[in-house]
Amino acid sequence: MSAPLIGLTTRNNTDPKLEIPIITSPRSYTEALIKAGAVPVLVPVSLDLALIPDLLTRLDAVIFTGGGDISLEYFEGEDHEKIYGVDPERDAIELHLARTIAQMEMPFMGICRGFQVLNVALGGSLYTHIEDQLPGAAHHAYVPTHPKDHPAHSIKLKAGSCLAQIYDVEQVEVNSLHHQGANKIGDRLEVIGWSPDGLVEAFELPGHPFGLGVQWHPEWMPDDEHQQKLFSAFVQAARDYQAKRGQ
Repeated sequence: MSAPLIGLTTRNNTDPKLEIPIITSPRSYTEALIKAGAVPVLVPVSLDLALIPDLLTRLDAVIFTGGGDISLEYFEGEDHEKIYGVDPERDAIELHLARTIAQMEMPFMGICRGFQVLNVALGGSLYTHIEDQLPGAAHHAYVPTHPKDHPAHSIKLKAGSCLAQIYDVEQVEVNSLHHQGANKIGDRLEVIGWSPDGLVEAFELPGHPFGLGVQWHPEWMPDDEHQQKLFSAFVQAARDYQAKRGQ
């Protein structure tokens, strides 16, 4: 059996020297997947939506990556001055891809923005700036003086959930690099992880072989044994899906 192909969503960007438009994804995602035994494949943000079915016949799993905020037009959220990085083209392809893949047995995982994309795609909503909208909220946004693998707070996991089984614990330390978060939870999603202030930090799609969203950035914690277990489990699910398809 060949190494599973795992799609990574991408973002629009600009080459700072040549000043030309480029499509990018942080290297941390590709390194985490390669380390776990998979082959990463970048999904162009400009891909015609009509080609999504063809793409999914070639992939064994998909990761919805982090990045800027989702346009308010897709959910009932408060406008806020801290909203940044809205990309209509990216929103369109990722929300379409999320709704499509949620109806399949293909493994998928949403990370940070990707967690929020999954929630919005399935009918949920977001806090558009947690600290101003969730009473008693802790500071969840990126702190420039902290490294990206800094363990910012703990996550309490639901007993028996997929994450509790993967990690083999019911509490784990995670990093925190986001200013938005899940408010109303999307249809069919089951909450399985919370930060100490009550913010939802993880959910799964019940009955799905591997449908998971996490608000933290496991790819930025390459030396954390728990986060490496997560990528190993995800890649194994991709292998299982590949085998089921007979490839």
